[in-house]
Amino acid sequence: MEELIERKREKQNVNLLNPLVWAYVGDSVYELFIRTNLVNNSNEKVHKLHVNAIKFVKAAGQAKILKAIEDELTEEEKNIVRRARNTQNHHIAKNATPAEYAYATAFEGLIGYLYLTKQDKRLKYILNKALEEGNK
Repeated sequence: MEELIERKREKQNVNLLNPLVWAYVGDSVYELFIRTNLVNNSNEKVHKLHVNAIKFVKAAGQAKILKAIEDELTEEEKNIVRRARNTQNHHIAKNATPAEYAYATAFEGLIGYLYLTKQDKRLKYILNKALEEGNK
């Protein structure tokens, strides 16, 4: 089956993107993964699905997940996380500390980078680890 969304960029070109672009994509990929998982594993109404999704996609939850899986990351992934975490972001988080927001951006950056570089097996592994950690 062909990819639903064509990802045209080569890895070397993805490396040149601003890490906030990785996070922009990663935010969408992660939220779709979480929502799909919730829909597939429950018969809840939309409001309850939304409430359950929030614990995974809020900055504090993403920061917690990243800290829990950091030891399992490769050196390349740790560099991706570091770049995304340290990128100057002028957005102010409403419900998170600056540190939580930086780690959440780093987590989303990692997800986006893996997605854009078509590292789908590793992406799936990280997403499933995130689901495990988020359910603790």
